[in-house]
Amino acid sequence: MSTDHGHSVADYLEAMYFLATPIGEYGPIVTESPVPAARVAEMLDVTPPTASEMLKRLESDGLITRGPRRSPILTDKGRREAERVVRNHRIIERFLTDFMGYAPGECHEQAEAIGDSFTDEMVARLDEKLGHPDRCPHGWPIDTAHEVEENRELRPLAELPEGTEAQIVRLAEHDQDLLQWFYDEELVPGTEIDVIRHDEPAGQLSIRVGGDERAIGERAAAGLYVASRA
Repeated sequence: MSTDHGHSVADYLEAMYFLATPIGEYGPIVTESPVPAARVAEMLDVTPPTASEMLKRLESDGLITRGPRRSPILTDKGRREAERVVRNHRIIERFLTDFMGYAPGECHEQAEAIGDSFTDEMVARLDEKLGHPDRCPHGWPIDTAHEVEENRELRPLAELPEGTEAQIVRLAEHDQDLLQWFYDEELVPGTEIDVIRHDEPAGQLSIRVGGDERAIGERAAAGLYVASRA
């Protein structure tokens, strides 16, 4: 796939897919929701003009259309392509960790770098060799339909009220430094967390992990997707 200032069409489709399938929404998921172009640029860490040029390319290729205020919307074709890209990326991540020995904190960036080199047939073989894994190393379902259903059950840690007991299910991947920090701090899928208090003036939460109390900034807490424990 072609690139634009270091980001490929696949990168833009992944960003659009993530923004169009929000976590924590109840009721039917509206996959045709418009996504602000500024959010796409922010997620990919590019300037709005750079994002605008690539979005024009995606529109000319029939992958997106335009909604209110020219906000991009994935077409049916774009949605199918985005789901294919996302699924392949997650299987390649598992290949890198399970077979190649990459640490989970570094496999996302590596998968982005080499993903376009793998054909669908190659990824299908990887999937079979891996035993058809359910999730990528960071907790995201390989099956995008499962992901959309599970989204309703999750919340960013930053949105949970004080006193909530939760378990980490997924980690945000779009910020490599933050993703690595999660692993350095052992805030990984399966970890149980208790929300002790919110310190809004300081922009942080106090949480309990494994019996220890620690502080976590709201930005990091917004990238931990959790399910409340009964």
